[in-house]
Amino acid sequence: MQYTPNVKITELGDAFYDVVSPADFPKHILRYRDNRAAKTVGLEGLSDKQWKDHFGWFTPLDDNIKQPLALRYHGHQFRHYNPDIGDGRGFLFAQLRDDQGRLLDLGTKGSGTTPHSRSGDGRLTLQGGVREVLATRYLESLGVNTSRTFSLIETGEELTRGDEPSPTRSCVMTRLSHGHIRFGTFQRQYFENSKDNLAVLSDYCLRHYYPDAEDKTPAGLLREAAKSSANMVGSWMAAGFVHGVMNTDNMNITGESFDYGPYRFLPHMQADFTAAYFDHGKLYAFARQPEAMYWNLAQLAQCLSLTDEEDRLMEALQSFQSEYQMAVTRHMFRRLGIEPSGHLERDTVFTLKTFEMLENSRASWPQFFHDAFGQGEANSHSVNLDHYKTDAYTTWRTVFDSYTPMAKPETGDFLKALIYEQIGALWKEIAEHDDWTAFFAKLASFDVR
Repeated sequence: MQYTPNVKITELGDAFYDVVSPADFPKHILRYRDNRAAKTVGLEGLSDKQWKDHFGWFTPLDDNIKQPLALRYHGHQFRHYNPDIGDGRGFLFAQLRDDQGRLLDLGTKGSGTTPHSRSGDGRLTLQGGVREVLATRYLESLGVNTSRTFSLIETGEELTRGDEPSPTRSCVMTRLSHGHIRFGTFQRQYFENSKDNLAVLSDYCLRHYYPDAEDKTPAGLLREAAKSSANMVGSWMAAGFVHGVMNTDNMNITGESFDYGPYRFLPHMQADFTAAYFDHGKLYAFARQPEAMYWNLAQLAQCLSLTDEEDRLMEALQSFQSEYQMAVTRHMFRRLGIEPSGHLERDTVFTLKTFEMLENSRASWPQFFHDAFGQGEANSHSVNLDHYKTDAYTTWRTVFDSYTPMAKPETGDFLKALIYEQIGALWKEIAEHDDWTAFFAKLASFDVR
């Protein structure tokens, strides 16, 4: 793939962003670069020195954005509207095409203050960066549509944080993502009653992110966003992933998962499991994620009501439910390693019964999918062995066996997991000994299938 710069963000006009400058960091220690992602956009040939120049010093890429742009947006945060947000510690650094012809963005986190930083320092802890690398690589391996952590560079500053032992190490991270437009981008224009800007933004998203959409209206954009978002949340549910902070400023118009703060993966099925310690009302608990996504889409529909008819928008919004049912069933069957029957109602019921059986059994979530996919429950070493001796499991297994298995690799360990305790152990080695061996071994384990 040849590097193909393609700056489009300026089509929106300067009402959507602020020109900013990156921080001047004292050190630039390259800790991680995603060479597979770099290959898809023609940047795999960069030397480590060139890499640090572009993604540590933020020297512009050739024929690309000349000075970073902090995007403006608003958002509902735990259902409370906040007009005082925007890219507060990140910016859009570059736009380019990938090997599928898609318009992608290189955006940062921890790159310094912007007009939207409020009282923040614009920095990112190294632990936060490490957690995001792990999340994106693991979710990608599970078939989730996710941003990719393109680069992680330690920057040599000491940061103070209330949720980490401080002082703690700092880093700057670069993401490769399919779009930098959030639901909150629309919300800002709606808040300002800017019908013209909303029309421009809808047109931009349709042309660059949904060029094949048959309906080129705001309602058509909402329908595409509902379908993409349903696919995203359906894949989260099959992955046992809890995003933690499903605020509208964290939702991407392309239905791509990004911005991994207090995420968690289920150790076992628990409907009310939450990732954020501050989510006291369990608003974004595991089983409530589809509901939260629908609510967020409703806020997007309200924004688009300035530019399209309410009945058309409502029809598009209501498509989310059926799209989600199809998506979660599709992703669960892929995770289980079986082919759908072709009868959606039957397959949907089986998916629901799978969640129910897992909730009642409290079996290890990672081990269960390993055993189902690899047919490994006969292995006497499975920690779930006692759960497989119950009547509930036997009933479930009878239905499972009626489906056709998918083709699977002949070799490989299918047991992949990223639970909270594992992340803590990896970070401890880095924090106390600067030993990255276990971190890179964990990343390699995600590539088994």
